[in-house]
Amino acid sequence: MRKVNAIIERASDGSYSIYSDADDLGYLVTGTGATVQEAKKYFEGGYSDIKKSFARHNEPFTEVEMVYKYDMASFLSYYASSFTLAGLSRITGINQGQLSHYVTGRSVPTRKTVQKMENAIHAFADDLKSVQFI
Repeated sequence: MRKVNAIIERASDGSYSIYSDADDLGYLVTGTGATVQEAKKYFEGGYSDIKKSFARHNEPFTEVEMVYKYDMASFLSYYASSFTLAGLSRITGINQGQLSHYVTGRSVPTRKTVQKMENAIHAFADDLKSVQFI
């Protein structure tokens, strides 16, 4: 099944929006909400509604798998309740002040920095997955 990016972005009012980046499907899916979970709910509901509409009209529908991707400001804002910038700095090796600039949008990370953060966060998550308690 084809994979399509579902881009999660934070709006200036603090809400979140999600949109698919594929413009060749014959349909467009979007969702907005006060939280990422709410935006995902509307996004996935919209996808389901479009699929049903295509079926009702006997139109061919290209089914896809959505891959959620955050822009940096949205990720940092969304996970602010789980990670402090100081903690995230320790995990990623990126200066806390620079992370703050990414949150506010004063600065946009380079592709290399994005990859560095993604690799460090995935390694941290893998480490957490290996934790066991007695």
